[in-house]
Amino acid sequence: MKVSVKIKIFLIVTGLLISFTPVFSAEVAAVQKGMVLSLEDCIEIALKNSPNIKKSRYNYRLSKTDVNIAKSDFFPTLNLSTGLDYNDSHSRYSDINNNYYNAQASINQMIWNFGKTNARIKMQKFNMISSQFSFDNTVLSTIYTVKNNYYAVLAAKAAMDVNRANVQINERNYQRTKAYFDEGIRSRIDLVNAEVYLSDSKVSLVRSENQFKNAMVKLNNSMYIAYAPEYEIKNTETFNFKRNEIPVNLEKISEKADLSKLPENVSDATLTSSVEKLNVMENFQFDPFPYTFEKAVEIAIDNRPDLKAYENTLKAMKQSLLYIKRQYYPTLSGTAGYSLRDAKYSTNSFNMGITLNTSLNIMSQKNQVDAGKIQVELAQNEIDLLKQNIYFEVQAAYIDMIQLEKQIPLLAVKVKQTLENLELADGRYFVGIGDYIELQDAKVNYNNAQQAYVQAVYNYNVARAALEQSMAMKPNVKINIEDKD
Repeated sequence: MKVSVKIKIFLIVTGLLISFTPVFSAEVAAVQKGMVLSLEDCIEIALKNSPNIKKSRYNYRLSKTDVNIAKSDFFPTLNLSTGLDYNDSHSRYSDINNNYYNAQASINQMIWNFGKTNARIKMQKFNMISSQFSFDNTVLSTIYTVKNNYYAVLAAKAAMDVNRANVQINERNYQRTKAYFDEGIRSRIDLVNAEVYLSDSKVSLVRSENQFKNAMVKLNNSMYIAYAPEYEIKNTETFNFKRNEIPVNLEKISEKADLSKLPENVSDATLTSSVEKLNVMENFQFDPFPYTFEKAVEIAIDNRPDLKAYENTLKAMKQSLLYIKRQYYPTLSGTAGYSLRDAKYSTNSFNMGITLNTSLNIMSQKNQVDAGKIQVELAQNEIDLLKQNIYFEVQAAYIDMIQLEKQIPLLAVKVKQTLENLELADGRYFVGIGDYIELQDAKVNYNNAQQAYVQAVYNYNVARAALEQSMAMKPNVKINIEDKD
């Protein structure tokens, strides 16, 4: 497969939140017509295009600037001034004309401020680290949004195929019932029922086609690609179709088709095996989740970037409180200056000195300290709350995934059972010992069983992705916060 984006992301879930390495260049990732994209490709495109990731990068750069601003207190301050003074006065006794030019230069260097600057620098560094973890969290969120939308397209395509097969079944059954009616073998009510079930199946097909198109829109949106041309997406290991590549096309979104007409005569007006045994999913298998619930919670607490961001925010709040408390102390600074005055007699001077200075509103400072203590307590409370939320988030996702792991094999058996029942009902109807209602019930049950199977596979993929996201189990994604946009 050839695509414009050359980097390959290997979605090998390791369960560890590893550091990011640089890979992307500045150009925007686009989708070309005829491309065949895997889930990894879609994630790559989304990471490159995401405005949220770019915003996180900008916030990180701002936090780096804040660190440098805090460090600037250790650098000297240079003051320069110059001016021309004109003085012309007249009186009864004298005339005075005194004009002079002056220039001054001075430098001020903070020598020691009892750790105030150090506390401020540490505070901004912790804020910068927090912004790094916020970036990591944005990356994770982007990845799993794409995964969910990718699975949704696969599920919608599977559901559409099931409904299309159901239309074919009902079209063939209508033709057969019509032939029986023309021969006087079946009653008018059977023919009318066949028309009704055929119409219902077409309505379901139209609805599923609409859901498929909406799923494609969401996938394109999660990759931030508007005006996407026709392209294809691949199956995943846990979402297999008989066709390995699924077309994704919104170019003919305004195209209309008349589905209200009854089908033309077909050469084989029976329930053929090619239709009735259509399984849109094949060889579905998955490796059981390798972690217990307790281990999953432990990994989540260790890995979650949002929790790490909160923890560094707490450290920043503690340094902020320390900075506020140190405002009680004075600042020791040194100054040196030179001045030139050019008047009738030119003069110049040089001076230097050391100053110990403080300016403090005791009441205001006390309240600022109290406010700083509250900020620290609030930050700690946010961490405690997030840990509780992580626990319940992992628990809910774990329960959903395990429950679906158990459901899927049972639903696969149900599909086979309903197919067998449909074949038996069709045979009974063909020889005249079964009624039409029995046949239709068998067709509906078979169709519903396939839909339920497809939905369960989709739900399982989404539930597993949600659990991996809540545990911050990140694929080996190559993206760096330092990359330029």
